[in-house]
Amino acid sequence: MAAPSGTFLTTAAIGNREDLTDTIYRISPTQTPTLNMASKSKATNTLHEWQTQDLAAAADNAQAEGDNASAKTVTPTVRLNNRTQISTKTVIVSGTQQAMNPAGRKDELAYQLALASAEIKRDMEYGLTQNDVLATSPRKSRGLRGWVVDNVNNNGGTLASYTGNTGYTAGTQRAFTEAQVKDVLQKCYTAGGEPDMLMLSPSAKQTFSGFTGNATRFDKSEDAKLYASVDYYVSDFGTLQAVPNRFMAARDVFLLQSDKLAIAYLRPFQTVELAKTGDAEQREIIVEYTMECRAPKAHGAVYDIL
Repeated sequence: MAAPSGTFLTTAAIGNREDLTDTIYRISPTQTPTLNMASKSKATNTLHEWQTQDLAAAADNAQAEGDNASAKTVTPTVRLNNRTQISTKTVIVSGTQQAMNPAGRKDELAYQLALASAEIKRDMEYGLTQNDVLATSPRKSRGLRGWVVDNVNNNGGTLASYTGNTGYTAGTQRAFTEAQVKDVLQKCYTAGGEPDMLMLSPSAKQTFSGFTGNATRFDKSEDAKLYASVDYYVSDFGTLQAVPNRFMAARDVFLLQSDKLAIAYLRPFQTVELAKTGDAEQREIIVEYTMECRAPKAHGAVYDIL
């Protein structure tokens, strides 16, 4: 039916207020497992250094009665280093926009700074997991792919070297299996490590949840739920929390000992007010940091998975 003749319709009305909700919806992921897991440390130079120490190999220690004492062979420390990396985001908001009354936020500049801060953390997570070498121009921090090379299950290619600062070359991809995880766990334990986190891409996490281990799964019929996720893996050498990471490479799986990783900050997160050059407010968020892999042999990885 048509409206009666002369009915004043919205299509002809002038001045109806817009219907815009006062909420902004966002689903872009902001979880940063590596940043959250690692300890915070302090850097005082763009070249950040630390030392590791190995004990002498265990041996049959039997001495003759009355024998003269002799000094043991000294195992020197190993000096490791990484470069600090500067990450920034610049926000410029015009004076006019700052004076407006936008929906979903009270202050445009503050809102844009909050977005920029979240974006920097995402960038950091990406680099901390995928960077394989340190660089000097511009400075770049070596990430997990460059540090986790001692206890590895891979399929060809070339592993990075943190002593020679050479990069990673991918091998041939293959299916991700529980046997690979067990192999790396044994290597870590033999070397002295005790990983407590299994970090996986979303696709690898789903594959991991299908591992059977030595257990039988049960479904709780009373709550009509099917439990298809595995969040903890109890191995022969300890329990690991399985954590998905959206920003790591899909072909990598890391087995990490959380107390042997830190993020060393030369300059913590700070917001700097830039010089005013026109009718706009300018701010820059700056952070300078590096990954401090306190004991590379504590960690392990499965590389080259599908």
